[in-house]
This record gives sequence, C-alpha cells and structure tokens, in this order.
Amino acid sequence: MPDILLATVNARYIHSSLGLRCLLANLGDLRPRAALKEFRVKQPAEEIAEQILKKAPKILGLGVYIWNVQRTAEIVDIIRQKSPKITIVLGGPEASFEAEHQTVVKRADFVIQGEGDLAFAQLCRDLLAGKRPSARIIQAEPCALDELKFPYDTYKPEDIAHRVIYVEASRGCAYRCEFCLSALETAPRYFQTVAFLEEMQRLLDRGARHFKFVDRTFNHDLERAEKILRFFLNRSPHDTFLHLEAVPHRFPESFCRLLGEFPPGSLQLEIGFQTLNPEVSERIGRRYSVEKALKTLSHLRRDTHAYLHTDLIAGLPGEDLDSFARGFDRLLAAGPHEIQVGILKRLRGAPIRRHSREWGMVYREEAPYDLIQNRLMDAATMQQLNRFARFWDRTFNSGRFPNLVPLIWRDEASPFFAFWSWSAWASDHFGRDHSIPLDELTRALTQYLKEVRGLPPEAVETAQRNDRPIRRPQRHPSSVPYLKRQRRHLESGIESDR
Repeated sequence: MPDILLATVNARYIHSSLGLRCLLANLGDLRPRAALKEFRVKQPAEEIAEQILKKAPKILGLGVYIWNVQRTAEIVDIIRQKSPKITIVLGGPEASFEAEHQTVVKRADFVIQGEGDLAFAQLCRDLLAGKRPSARIIQAEPCALDELKFPYDTYKPEDIAHRVIYVEASRGCAYRCEFCLSALETAPRYFQTVAFLEEMQRLLDRGARHFKFVDRTFNHDLERAEKILRFFLNRSPHDTFLHLEAVPHRFPESFCRLLGEFPPGSLQLEIGFQTLNPEVSERIGRRYSVEKALKTLSHLRRDTHAYLHTDLIAGLPGEDLDSFARGFDRLLAAGPHEIQVGILKRLRGAPIRRHSREWGMVYREEAPYDLIQNRLMDAATMQQLNRFARFWDRTFNSGRFPNLVPLIWRDEASPFFAFWSWSAWASDHFGRDHSIPLDELTRALTQYLKEVRGLPPEAVETAQRNDRPIRRPQRHPSSVPYLKRQRRHLESGIESDR
C-alpha cells in the first residue's frame, strides 16, 4: 500500500490531471512510496472514498477545482469519519484563493496554496519523519522551472491510449484579464525548450497522439511557439492532434503560414475573444485590437486547416445584451467552427470582483459561481442566455446541422437575435434545454423553420437531407475517437468544397 496517495476527481474520464502528475514526478526519493488515482465527477462520493480507503495511505493529496469542489468536500467528510488518521492535504485553485470560506478547506489537515511541486514533497518528508509543521496553510512560491522534474513518464499506457495528454511548455501569463485567475500570476516562465521537446518525443515514441497544451497563451513567445509547432509538424505521426490556447492579436503572417502547413484534423486553436466591446475589454484588463483579431480569424479560417474554437463571455461589467449580440454577430461572420458562449463566473480570487458594487453583479455562492444578474442584464435575461448557450452548443457548435442552422438567421439582420428566438421557442417546446434526443431536436428545428420562420418546406427538407450523416473518405486523422465534433465540422467543410 502507498504511504502517499494523490487523487482528484476529473470532469470526464478522458481528462487527466497534469497537476497531480507534477507532484508525483517531484517527490524524489518518496516517489516509490506514492501512487496516483483519478476519478470521475459522476462517481458517487462513497464509491470514491471507499477506493481511497482501500489504499490505506498515510497522506492523501487532493486536487480541488471548480468542477469537483463539492464532490471533494463529500469525499473528505467520509474519509474523516472512517479513517481520521489519514493526513489530508489539499491543493488547486479552489483551495488557493479565499480559502477561509471553503468548507472543504476547513476539514483538511494542510492546504498548499500556489505551485506545490516542491512544497508537497517537503511536507510529505516532514510528515513521514514525524515532524508536523506548525503552519496549516502553506504558501508555495512559484517554482524555478529548471529545478523541476518533467511529469510525462507518469502517464501510463492506458492514459496514452484513452486520455488527453496534458502538457505545459510554460507557466504564468503576460495578461491581466480580470475574470481569470491568471491575472494573479507572475509573468510567463518557460521550460527549457530542448528538454521539453525531448519529453514530447518520448511521449510520441510511446504512442501519444492527443496533446493539449495548458499554457495560458501559447502564442505569447512566438519564436518558442514556432519551434514547438515545427517539431510536431516534422516529427510527429500524421494522426497527432494538438490543442492550443491563443490570444487573437498575436498571429503574424509567418506564424499563420506555419499553421497552414498542418494537415486537416491535426490542430485546434482555442482563441479567447471574450468581448468585442473595446470599452468593456479595457475595463476588464483585456486590451486588443478587435478589427485586427477578426481579420486574423478570417485569415486562419481561409488559409489554414486549423479547427477554430472561440470564446465569448456574457455578463461582463458594462456590456448589455445588444452589445453582446453585436459582438457575437461580428465573430460569427469571421467564420470560427465554434463559438462557446460562457456565462461570467466570479472565480475565487479573480479581480473581477472589484466591479461587483458598481455594476450590481450578483453571482451564485456555490461552484461554478455563475453570474445571476447585473445592472444591465436581469436574471431573466441571464437565464435565457444560458438556454441560448446550450442550444447553440447542441446545434451550431456540434457540427451536426451545417445546413439547417444557418436557415435560422437567413435574411435576418442579426444571427444572434434570430437564434435567441429559436432557443426561446425550443425551450418552451421541450420544457427543458438539456437531455434532448438528437432526433427530437432535429424534428423541432425543422418544425420551427417551416412553421415559425415560414421557410419553404423544400428548402428545409433539402438542408436536412444534406445534414444527414453520410460516409465520406477519411481526409483527416481519426485515431482520436472522441473528437467527433471537430470531425463533423471538417467533413462538412470538405463536402462543401467539392
């Protein structure tokens, strides 16, 4: 049985915890005495706790995040009742900020706030040597990255075969967007590029194909980013898939040309616009040229095969519904494959809280801390935005209806408000906005287009026939079976180009 057990609750099975693997890799001489266990948020707390108790660790390290804080609190309660001798150590964002208000933090023995790679190892050494630190809350400073062991050998064969492999070439962020915890971090720090790429080669040699970079802004240091991309372009097998987060205003022509060399199905760019209102953008510390960013997005869609996932946040201080709609319509016109409409969250510790009084921001007190209302958007508007986001994700973002969905706003001045009307109708029609079978959603969409929008039945039926799944030649990698959404968008693009 391990003396040290690192555990967390992931949102889905395909996810893997890079944070815990960093702790495991840096335990030094304690690593043989440690184990790692990952669970899913859908698993009952009792089941998770029982599996932990079977390991009978002396020290239990738990990663606490916005998606698992409630489940983790339940697990800690059960372990406290059944095995009070286990020393429980918490880390992660939900334990690092405003921790005094967190129930789960109050029930733990120790909390490491900040980068715990080295601090956790030292705490374990002290505890196993019988030296119990006097400080219950341990403030860990940012690590010198060249002192850390890379965690990539901790990925097991089953992880490589079935999970997303999370990697990081840097830590920290150059930007201070107030809705994000990265606003509290130091400037970017980089792992040594040659050593990092050697680790990537080892992962490729072991069969890893789906890499998700957790770097806050992959394209901040363009020279370094180009070296990493060129490495994967030249050395990785044809079925490798990279997922990168980028800011929309740092895509010089040379960088775009490099991105254009990647084949279809090998690259996803997650580009955070968040708002296209310059005044709001300035208010929250996210300064960029909207015009330049939109031009870049259109360029990427036209001249690369990258899958373009974009983000907007509804409810930012000072942005009303009309402003959000204008930004949405402009972003849609630039041609992204996805627009993720997110509701503003007041993450623990994030500077966005400074606007609460001026703009009447009211948030849920429990995770995920969504905005309920503000001075410019009342609760009913925010509820409808939630419904809009869910139906948008099920229809446009899903890639299942590339011909039907655009009919919703055909000949309309605003795609946003046209879809707003459809989502309100669909919510009333179903009495819910979730757990709707695909065939029922399709029937409702065609009914709406014919009966409410009054479109010619033959036009709707033709679009529906064209949206039906058909066999197409595989012109892009398919080794990652859970990237279904990306594949549908790519295939519909291939079909439309013929």
